[in-house]
Amino acid sequence: MASSNGHSGGSSSSTAPRAVPGSYGLPVIGNLRDRHDFYYRQGQDKYFESRIQQYGSTVLRINVPRGPFFTIDPKVVALLDAKSFTTLFDLDRVEKKDVLVGYVPPVSITGGYRILSYLDPSEPNHDKLKQLMFNLLHSRKDSVIPAFRSNFSSLLDGVNLQVGNGPVDFNKLNDVSAFQFLGEAFFGERPAPELFTSAGKWLLLMLSPLFSIGLPWIVEEPLLHSVPLPSILVRKDYKAFYDYVFKAGTKALDNAESMGFSREEACHNLVFMMGLNSYAAFKLMLPTILGSVAGSKDKSSLHARLATEVRAAMADAGGEVTIASVERMELVKSVVWEAVRLDPPVKYQYGHAKRDMEVESHDGVRYEVKKGEMLMGYQPCATRDPLVFGATAGEFVGDRFVGEEGRKLVKYVYWSMGGDEEPTVGNKQCPGKNFVMLVGRLFVVELFLRYDTFSVQFTKGPGGNKVAFTDVTKATS
Repeated sequence: MASSNGHSGGSSSSTAPRAVPGSYGLPVIGNLRDRHDFYYRQGQDKYFESRIQQYGSTVLRINVPRGPFFTIDPKVVALLDAKSFTTLFDLDRVEKKDVLVGYVPPVSITGGYRILSYLDPSEPNHDKLKQLMFNLLHSRKDSVIPAFRSNFSSLLDGVNLQVGNGPVDFNKLNDVSAFQFLGEAFFGERPAPELFTSAGKWLLLMLSPLFSIGLPWIVEEPLLHSVPLPSILVRKDYKAFYDYVFKAGTKALDNAESMGFSREEACHNLVFMMGLNSYAAFKLMLPTILGSVAGSKDKSSLHARLATEVRAAMADAGGEVTIASVERMELVKSVVWEAVRLDPPVKYQYGHAKRDMEVESHDGVRYEVKKGEMLMGYQPCATRDPLVFGATAGEFVGDRFVGEEGRKLVKYVYWSMGGDEEPTVGNKQCPGKNFVMLVGRLFVVELFLRYDTFSVQFTKGPGGNKVAFTDVTKATS
């Protein structure tokens, strides 16, 4: 494997495969202990790091609380390095049915339908539904940049007005702006500002078994992590979201009907794409990019270089932000990849082994895995692998992906369900992979068109990073 320090992985051709090390502990007790470590005592990063150290391996048998306590078997084979993690992209060896977030929320929360994200490519509707998403993205490609600039210019106007009076909560502004941007970009119609609250409640109910919201464990475990919460709690909220998409997405639904889908099934899939696949990603990713760029160790130099690159590319494009001009901004690309590498918006990937097989770790050791076992990858372990990214694997290095050697490392940033491969109807790569990365770059562009530099308060939280602007210096050139 290519790496920043020349490491290429060891050879295992002369050694026999090993049993996967690790332990699930005693029935029930082991699961309870590990859930407490995962959510409350250690947190996710330390949970995995401590077990790698304990067993001396990056391929492990451990418990991962991937859903409600009483409905999910937590036993997984964890793949925690850049080499073994890629097993999850191999559809000849891994089945991706009903494994998006580790468990399957009740279908009542998605209108009674199994949504595209839960389908394995071998299932009949997978390819057609994914083509529907491609069709939507292609039909709306010219709307993305104008919609983004309109909504996020308004957001930053608000920052400029408020920042002199104290810290300005970026997450709060982003929650509204990102949701309105997506509606305008996908369907040509901004949703009502309050609709983001409905979408947020729906997302919280669906994902609540998977993370801590900061309550005491004695409250949170029985309330959020024991059984799936009933969808009736967000029925009105989901209907409001659905009704907006059904009305605004007329052209997309017409296309779906021409492909043989009912408008209802297509609309539920579009709601999921806008809500979970896109909105949830931007709620997590944009604060991470902002906090990473503002908190860089070489902040003064990095900000000056970004401002120069962004403004020069804009000048060359006649003052317009275009896909072509953004594509030329190599440092902008790099800082977005680096932020996503360190803190990917999608942290977990899952898959069931289709057959007895071997999995190879980054140090060349092969391990035996049995058919049907659940494989789990924790992306921060894979994308911070020191055998790929060297001594600075755990640090933000804004220009890491600049230049020929830097570009070779992009393939190890696995955030989007399929490594560096392009999305197709037949794979599980996120159909909006390139759209999401474009939006990340547009955000950096918008920042450095307005500001020479800026400062933030940055706090890591259980539900994502919290960022607030504390100071901005308006562009001087």
